[in-house]
Amino acid sequence: MPRLLSESISSFSSLLFARCGNEIFILQKNLQLKSSDIFPLAPYPPNDTVISNLFMAAKNIVYFDLETQKSAQEVGGWHNKAAMRMSVGVTYSTARQSYKIYPENQAEDLVRELQRADCVVGFNIIDFDYKVLSAYTIFDFSQVPTLDLLVDVEKKIGKRIKLDSIATETLGVGKTADGLEALKWWKEGKIQEIAEYCCYDVKTTWKVHDYGVQWEKVFFINSATHRREPIATKEWKI
Repeated sequence: MPRLLSESISSFSSLLFARCGNEIFILQKNLQLKSSDIFPLAPYPPNDTVISNLFMAAKNIVYFDLETQKSAQEVGGWHNKAAMRMSVGVTYSTARQSYKIYPENQAEDLVRELQRADCVVGFNIIDFDYKVLSAYTIFDFSQVPTLDLLVDVEKKIGKRIKLDSIATETLGVGKTADGLEALKWWKEGKIQEIAEYCCYDVKTTWKVHDYGVQWEKVFFINSATHRREPIATKEWKI
């Protein structure tokens, strides 16, 4: 029987639904979820929770991802990212130790959370997510302390790769869907599927970063050598 979160028992008109693994969660639009309430990932180094809490306890690190309503093609190209509009945004705060799911009408609340963070961590958030959010605020996101894992990876290996490529070789897990499928869900009104997918991306970003901090490296398959190779991540410690 699916497990329901007791905090969510309220007006059904304000609820979102997200399935994590074999469980279905009823989520308020601004519901705070504990990290333990979100799906497990693949086997992870022992004592990861203890280690994570030690280095994150003093700072509010916010892991962030969003999905869009429209594709780059639909808005005339990648230079019009603000016109793509946010469908769902998700954060995980180490200070709060919970997730938040933001629909488009709460974009300003999402911006405020990012502004309050000691550091925002994401994957391609500087060149994508922040630019999508710029449609909802005049705030300059360059003022937010940000660790963009893709920017650092590209500096190290000389090319851009997907989060899924790193997560698969580092954690043994891959993404549950892709951005094109999330666009399709938006057109079909399937907000719960988008929320679930975005939660997985945030959790994956968090765990990739956490692994990189602990072990000072993550892994990928080098397309030139076809070998599993490390990427140094000593600079990921916040």
